[in-house]
Formats: sequence, structure tokens, C-alpha cells
Amino acid sequence: MSQHRRRRSAQNVRQLRTRVVVVAAVAATVGAGVGLGLWASGDGNDSGPTGSAQRPSGTAAESSTGTAPRTPSPSPSPTRSYPLSRAPSTIPAVRSHKPERGPGWRPRSGQRVVVNDAELAEEGRLVAGELGLTYAGEKKDVKDGDLRLALDDGAGDGPESYTMTVRAGRVDITGPADSGVFYGTRTLKQEVHGGGTAPEGVVRDEPAKAVRGFFLDIARKPFTAGWIEDRVRELGDLKFNQLQLHFSDDQGFRIESDSHPEIVSAQHLTKAQVRTILKLAAERHITVVPEIDSPGHLGAVLAAHPELQLRTASGVATTGAIDISEAGSARIIDDLLNEYAGLFPRGPWHLGGDEYRALTVRDPAASYPQLAAAAREKLGSGATVADLTTDWLNDRAATVRAHGRTPLAWNDGFFRGTSVQPDKDIRVAYWTGKEIGARQPVEYLSAGRQLVNYNDLFLYYVLGEPNQFFYPTGQRIYEQWTPRVVRGTQAVAAKYDDQIPGGYFAVWGDFPNAQTQDRIAAGIRMPLRALVQKLWDADRPPLSWTEFKALADRLG
Repeated sequence: MSQHRRRRSAQNVRQLRTRVVVVAAVAATVGAGVGLGLWASGDGNDSGPTGSAQRPSGTAAESSTGTAPRTPSPSPSPTRSYPLSRAPSTIPAVRSHKPERGPGWRPRSGQRVVVNDAELAEEGRLVAGELGLTYAGEKKDVKDGDLRLALDDGAGDGPESYTMTVRAGRVDITGPADSGVFYGTRTLKQEVHGGGTAPEGVVRDEPAKAVRGFFLDIARKPFTAGWIEDRVRELGDLKFNQLQLHFSDDQGFRIESDSHPEIVSAQHLTKAQVRTILKLAAERHITVVPEIDSPGHLGAVLAAHPELQLRTASGVATTGAIDISEAGSARIIDDLLNEYAGLFPRGPWHLGGDEYRALTVRDPAASYPQLAAAAREKLGSGATVADLTTDWLNDRAATVRAHGRTPLAWNDGFFRGTSVQPDKDIRVAYWTGKEIGARQPVEYLSAGRQLVNYNDLFLYYVLGEPNQFFYPTGQRIYEQWTPRVVRGTQAVAAKYDDQIPGGYFAVWGDFPNAQTQDRIAAGIRMPLRALVQKLWDADRPPLSWTEFKALADRLG
């Protein structure tokens, strides 16, 4: 305090107290008005009061000593008071938000997006275009209103984590890797959706599960490239990170092939279209996972190569099954795996392995003696058809492993009691317990395997609803499912949680004309949102289902 400042008179103190009360009431009114929206908001025209408080009229009486009356010191201008911010309303919900007082941030024309590293240029350009901002590139200076993206090893605990700070009229999104920074931009995009304001404070966020996937059967139902691209954009905004394309089955082979053009269906995606999808997905940190199912579900391939069709001892063709005792069978499948490894540049590879019809009969060796003979010749006198089928899976895993890929196979491609065991690095894609000799998830988990959750009771959207596959609902996923609910409705023990890296929502085209593409997009909208919420944070959701659905409707 200045030594020249004099003590206020009692009257001035009372008047000042009155002004404080008035200001507090105004602030409370402002706070209540702000509370009608999601967050405190403000712009350059209302960041402070319009003018200062007036000095009180009148003068103090002269003192008995005859000195001049004291002139009251001018009171300080009151500052605008903001309520504590509320946590962002996003899907999935952020894991942590530290509230602060302030106007928050909203995008305005002329504001910049700047980055601290050229590796974030793609993320910067994307969010700048989405929010109508100017991408200014790599800058060291930061201005008011800026959205700054930065790589910082200390900004999170994993590559998909991030910290977002909204303070003093700007936003900083930092993360240890570009994927985390990207997810921070998705949070910001949702916060400012429809003219909203990002709330003041600090978000610290990261996913509970590393695999957040969407599976699409384009073999039975050929989806257009444009529809798939729209799903990629939707998945990216929801922080999904994997898209599995099942493009080979009995009904069709749906991606252009150079090594075996004879197997490709009339309706298919060109490699140029696939590259466009892959580029769009990479921009949104989505890995596209290819699946060529074998040794079953190969009807489209076998239509062009009937010499490789599996036949019974009496010569009857077995639908969709390739004869794994024939050397040509392995050659054609490996040709395709090697070819598409060049098209799909990274990430896991799904080998299928399910529903090989040779193993659905009572006596495989009697029905398919050529398979039994091949098993004994290759694997020893006691080897079985199941051993030969497991060996086939291991050989295909070796093919994709040579390209740096992690293999997966459906759980009914793993057999109990075989002398040949599936390679340890093959992840189990667990979808059902309906197969012959069904095995509980804990059998795979107790053996130390990684298991990805495709629970067919909650996560299977099968067109036409055959075989009691009823269209799943978002509400049921939201309220009843967690990543540990792998089969049916019961969760596996918590000790296995780390062996379940995540899950997938799957669209299967069993009856392709049962729904149009647009109807499918509408039907899977809420299930996708419910699933990603539970994969991002498996704990009890912060909102009721009614509130969650209302939020999804507001965000679009």
C-alpha cells in the first residue's frame, strides 16, 4: 500500500461495502445466466466491466482542527467474476478435468493453429479446417486466441494420452505422441460443436483400452467407398482406432487383386479406393485391419479354383472349405496375404480360422481321409485333422509375421486337445460360445493369450437377424457390457483385464438386402457411441442412458 494512501472514513467504508454487495449480486446474476448454457463464455467485448464504479457524492465535514476535508481514494474497478467451469460434455467422456474460472475458448475467424513440431502438421491442418481457423505451422510465439498443439514427453502416460489446457484465452493440447494430440483435438471439436465454448481448466485424458474397433463385412454386402469413408470420419471423431475389413468370404472377394484377378467379384473396391480410405484413416489415427478368412469361408476364391475345393471321401464338395492337404491351397492364400501386406501398410492382421467344415463332422478322419493322411505325413503318426488345421493357421501367421504384423484368429479356430498348439502371439478374437466344443474365454486367458472382445450377444449387428442374432442396442452396451464381458453376460475375473486389449463392434452382411447402407449407419450410431465410452473408461458412466443419448443427439 502507498504511504500516501489515507484510511477511508467510516461512511466511505460503508459505501464501498454496498458497492461490493452490488457487484457480487451482479456477478451471481451473470454466473446464473452463464449456467443456462454448458460453460462460462465470453468474448473480446465483455471480458471486463464497461466503466468503473462511481465515487460517492458529497464530502466529509471539516475536522475540528480546521484541516481540509479528506478526499476519498478512488475505488478499484471490479473484475468480472466467472463461476468454476464444468467438465466437458463429450463422447467418450474425459477421464479428468480440473475446473478453473475464466471465459473459456471458442473458435473465431483469424485465430491460429500453431504446432511445436512438424510431425503435428497433419493434425494441425485438420483441426484448423474443421474449426475455421488459420493453420500457421510451426511457431515459437503464441498469441491470444491461439490453439497450440505440442509434443511433450511429460504430457501423459502413453501415446494416446493428452493434456488440454484452456486458459487466458487460448488452448494448449499436448501429448507424448501425435495420436494423443489428435484425440485432444477431437475433445475440443466436440466441446465447441454448434457454437459452444471449451471450458476453462485442464483436461487429462487417456483410454482404458488400446483396441477400440469397428468391424465391417464387405464380402457379403459390398459397401461403397464413400460410405466407408463416412464411417472413418465418424470413428475418428469418437476416438476409435481400428477398422477391420472382412473382404473375402463365400459370397464375394471385394478388393482388386493383381496376383489373382480371377477371384475378384464384379462389385469390389479398387486399390485406389482402398488407398483413399487408408489415407483418410491414417489422418485420424485409425489402423485398417485386413481379414482374408481361411481355411473356411473361401467360396469366392474356390469358384475360380475348383481344383482346391475340399471334398469328402465320396467326392461331395464342402462349401467354402479349401483342401489344406493340397500344396496349391497354401500358395494361393500366401500369394494374397503377401500382396495385401503391400496395400495395408501396418498393424494387426486377422487370419479368420473359423468354421472350417472339416472339423464340424463327427469323424473328420473318416469323412476327409486326405486330410488325415496329410496330418500324419507332415506332423507324425498321431496327428489329427485338427492338428493339420492348427498347423495351417501357424503357417499363415508366419506369412503375415514376416511383414511385421500381429496375427489374430477367431476363437473357434483354436482347438482343444491338439498336439500342435497355435503360436503364442496369435490373439484370440472371441466372438461366440455357440461352436462345437465351445471353450470358455478363461481357457484362453489362463493360457496367457491376449483376447479381443467381439461378444456376439452385445456387439454383433447381423443383417437380417439370423440364428437369433438380434440387433444390439446402445443402451444395453452402455448399461450391461464391459470389456471383461466376453461371452454372454458374465464378466471374467478382474485379474485378466490386462489380457483384454479392447473390443470391436461388428456388422455382418448375412442377408445383405435386409438393410440399406443408410439404415445401417443409423442402426449402429448409438451402439458405436456406447461401445467407445466403455472402452475409453470401463467404469460406471457418469451420465444416465437418457442423458447420454441426449448428449449424442446434441453433438450429432
